[in-house]
Amino acid sequence: MKDNKIIRDNPVKKYPRPPYPAQSQPFPALAKKMDPVPDHGESSYRGSGRLAGRLALITGGDSGIGRAAAIAFAREGADVVINYLPAEEEDAADVLALIEEAGQKGIGIPGDIRDKGFCRQLVEDVVKQLGGLDILVNNAAYQQTYDSILDIPDESFDDTMKTNVYAPFWITKAALPHMPEGSAIIVTASVQAYDPEEKLLDYALTKATNVSFVKSLAKQLGPKGIRVNGVAPGPVWTPLQTCSKDPETLVDFGADTPLGRAGQPAELASIFVQLADSEASYANGQIYGAAGGGGHP
Repeated sequence: MKDNKIIRDNPVKKYPRPPYPAQSQPFPALAKKMDPVPDHGESSYRGSGRLAGRLALITGGDSGIGRAAAIAFAREGADVVINYLPAEEEDAADVLALIEEAGQKGIGIPGDIRDKGFCRQLVEDVVKQLGGLDILVNNAAYQQTYDSILDIPDESFDDTMKTNVYAPFWITKAALPHMPEGSAIIVTASVQAYDPEEKLLDYALTKATNVSFVKSLAKQLGPKGIRVNGVAPGPVWTPLQTCSKDPETLVDFGADTPLGRAGQPAELASIFVQLADSEASYANGQIYGAAGGGGHP
């Protein structure tokens, strides 16, 4: 008989634990400049053809959770387009190389999804370059920390709303006419939708909106054969944290979870694959949590 090695990783000890080095980067921040560098599954994710022939668009696919999903999708057989800000080109190039290394088409389309016209053009470019679209991951997000509602500048509030709420609406609206039966839409929400921090008031508001968007849209599109689901991460070690939180706060990031550490993007990749896979055909309007023991979905 073949000797199969059984792997049982202790999730408490699997990744670096606090205290993490105090650090900060200007927005939008780069994964390769973080300490420790996040694990997106570059060396660990193994595919098995679950998404063979599928065509995916992932916003915020240069780093963090979007990058982990992009790597996993490619290794499962999908062609992938990632969207990112021009300042994130360095990280994006690394992801695209990994997609190509997996034998799949990898395309990067830089641009600002706060612009409605760009969102529409993004979808058109994706369909033209991939020949279609049947997996949409609305993942990109903007977050800043403020002690009080009185401290939130209108400009920052507007950026949060446009990135986290308007853009998924615009992109989904533009994508739907191109998405056939059997397609999947996945939205990255957050534990902040269920257990909001007082210093992330506007961000939490948008994440709660994302949850409602998923549940309502799933009811609209279910009869058409298109599934809509969401993922609600807890504290995950991504560049978003280094450009939005006080450096000293990051030292203990995730320490208050039952696992005692921040999550790594790689630990969420399989959830996105599951929701994109047609085998999950009865999962619709669901929010899948990944918060190290905290959170509510």
